[in-house]
Amino acid sequence: MSLAAETLRPPSRTLMLLEGRAIHELGAFLGALPLLSLAPRGDGHPVLVLPGLVASDLSTRPLREFLSSKGYAVSGWRQGRNLGLRTGVQQGMVDLLEEMNDSHGRKVSLVGWSLGGLYARQLAKMMPERVRQVITLGSPFAAGPKSTNAWRVYEIASGRRAEEEDPRFGGSLAGAPPVPTSAIFSRTDGICAWQGCREQASAMSESIEVESSHCGMGHHPAAVYAVADRLAQREGEWAPFDRSGWRAMVYPDPNR
Repeated sequence: MSLAAETLRPPSRTLMLLEGRAIHELGAFLGALPLLSLAPRGDGHPVLVLPGLVASDLSTRPLREFLSSKGYAVSGWRQGRNLGLRTGVQQGMVDLLEEMNDSHGRKVSLVGWSLGGLYARQLAKMMPERVRQVITLGSPFAAGPKSTNAWRVYEIASGRRAEEEDPRFGGSLAGAPPVPTSAIFSRTDGICAWQGCREQASAMSESIEVESSHCGMGHHPAAVYAVADRLAQREGEWAPFDRSGWRAMVYPDPNR
């Protein structure tokens, strides 16, 4: 991790206060469902959706129900509230990923919101033979934990130091998984510094920018469409998100 990443400041108090718009973003999601129905349908492969810090599967229910309506075999993480890597959490995720892969006979796509995205990346590094792709939503993998406004909450919830990394859980957070990876981020994120939520572009990785709060990103219409678009790609035919046409007005170039 670079010095710039280690010293990256968390979002301002103003942006943090604006996180209240997550409620309105849920309303926007519900209102946009007729348009979101135009998103491409999936091929039925399994998708595991992982929640953020102190959130549960309830937080990802709108996204999971939408993806289910598109034909995917979707599961939440089934471990209650996400209170960090407490005893048994890592093994629980490994067991669930193995169960989904074995029962469906197909690789599993991982979608992780915030801390859940960090888990998704690490699982893909540990078990690439079982993972089809990774999509993160506002996940601060490319910066130190103190680039977020949530590091104290993490320490209280998990009982671990925020800087502590478990080398047995996929190694360095910043390293890209060896599978196609899409990092969705917002420059108006009030919890995580947006610079730390971007992936370096490569033949198998990209960043997609949306204008969203952190707490509403999992149900923000633009983010949900981007997730559906990424999941709908044929296995083995991954390509970067297409920003041509109308998408150029909604999804700016993240490298600007």
